[in-house]
Amino acid sequence: MNYKDKLAKLDPAKAIKGSQKYFSENKFGAKMFKYSKILGTKLAYYSFLLFYTFKSQNTPKSAKLTIAGALGYLILPVDLIPDFIPLVGITDDSAVIVYAIYQIISHIDEPIKQKADEKMKKYFGEDYDKKDIDRDLVIDQKE
Repeated sequence: MNYKDKLAKLDPAKAIKGSQKYFSENKFGAKMFKYSKILGTKLAYYSFLLFYTFKSQNTPKSAKLTIAGALGYLILPVDLIPDFIPLVGITDDSAVIVYAIYQIISHIDEPIKQKADEKMKKYFGEDYDKKDIDRDLVIDQKE
């Protein structure tokens, strides 16, 4: 069986079931609450975009696998560079998030951005500037 057949039969939700205790909305929310200020607004927003894109019924399996890998890396307690190391500890997480965003960017729609925006307001208040982040996302996508 080739990889396309395997991909067609793969159920991303089932594939991550073993990591369910880490890959849940509560666990993701706890991790984001802990690290959102360190990640900064742009990477926190990207993380929420990934999360809600994963949950979308319109997102294809291949994109969900990319997202599952990225968010799994962010959420799971095992890291290439441990998060407790100041500044450097989240560098690997940040790189994975940015890579995943640019792989699945075409699947991010306005309702997903709205949900991410609502979560950002919860963590950063009304003062963060989503317009600049969205503009950067579009500019980066065109390059």
